[in-house]
Amino acid sequence: MSRIGKKPIAASANVKIEVKDNLVTVTGPKGTLEHRLPRGVKVSVKEKEIIVERASSAKENIALHGLTRAILTNLIKGVTEGYKKELEIKGVGFKAQVQGNALQITLSFSHPVKYSVPEGITVTTPKPTQIVVSGMDKVKVGEVAAEIRDFYKPEPYTGKGIRYVGEYVRHKAGKTVTK
Repeated sequence: MSRIGKKPIAASANVKIEVKDNLVTVTGPKGTLEHRLPRGVKVSVKEKEIIVERASSAKENIALHGLTRAILTNLIKGVTEGYKKELEIKGVGFKAQVQGNALQITLSFSHPVKYSVPEGITVTTPKPTQIVVSGMDKVKVGEVAAEIRDFYKPEPYTGKGIRYVGEYVRHKAGKTVTK
């Protein structure tokens, strides 16, 4: 049995959980999130505790058991606390600013890069060289942060680019280094 899947999920008092057919709806102070359950996995709610069970010991059901429990845990955390990813920009003249529902990033291109922020995600720039992506859905927050990072990945020779806060970028010596 899955070690992660067999643990019950504790939900706080301000979270409402509904299971209807194969759709789990989690409602909390920040909003509502939904997840469609895969075949072979059942969810039951008992006194603010969610229990995930699998129908059989088939290989597919074993794999989906722990995954479903982890996804439901992420949904509960998302509607109560939310998720946040921080990015930093390194490079001379590199900066970012939010204009309405779009993020404008000035990189070493001939024109600034404009990125329209999807619905349900908030992007802020506390400093011109810092971008904070936040929202309820963990997957969307990570996806938006990855898309922003892809505009100019950190390069190993000078270290310029967009990186996650705390990300280690290995620096390489250039070809001018002699033995």
